[in-house]
Amino acid sequence: MNVAFKIVNVVSTAVLDRPMDLESLHEIFPHEIIHDQEIYRGRVAYFKSKNMEGKVSIFSSGKMITVGTKSVEEATKELKWVAKTLNASLKTEPKIQNIVATANLGSEVDLYKIATLEKMKAIYEPDQFPGAIIRLPLHEKEVVASILLFASGKLVCVGLKDPKDVHLAIEQLLAEIQMRS
Repeated sequence: MNVAFKIVNVVSTAVLDRPMDLESLHEIFPHEIIHDQEIYRGRVAYFKSKNMEGKVSIFSSGKMITVGTKSVEEATKELKWVAKTLNASLKTEPKIQNIVATANLGSEVDLYKIATLEKMKAIYEPDQFPGAIIRLPLHEKEVVASILLFASGKLVCVGLKDPKDVHLAIEQLLAEIQMRS
C-alpha cells in the first residue's frame, strides 16, 4: 500500500563567504530584514520577502538557515537567492538538515499494540501525549526516522534529510503495522 505524504517544512543550511553586519542589513532591507538588537543581541536577523515561501535566519558569522519551505528545491533556491540579494556568495552548498512531513494511513491504528512491536522503539503514554512516539531505523540505511503516530492514523515524520527516506519510513511503518495486525 502506498501512502502519500506531504512535506510541510524543510530546514536547510548554508554558509556565506563572509560575516554579515546585521544592523547594516536591516538599514539596507528595512522591509525584508527583521532584526532587534535587544532581543537578538546582534547575533541573528531574519530575511523574509513576499516572494519567499519560508524565511532565512542570517547569523553575524555568515551562517544561514532556511525554514518554512515545502520542498528541498525551494529551500535551496531561497538560500541561494538570499545570498545573491545580499551581494554575497555561498561558501558551502545548501545542505538539508531536516524534513517534516505529514501523512494519513487511512484508518485508525491500535497504539497500544504498536508500542509493543520489537522492530520499532515506541513510547506510548496516553496520559502525557495522545500519540505514540516511534524511532524507526530504516532498513539498509544508517538513519532513524522519528514518527509521531496518532490513533486516527495520522502521523508526523521528522529527522530525515531526503524525501525518499520519508517515503521509505512511512512504507516501513505501514508494513510493520500490517504484519502485526
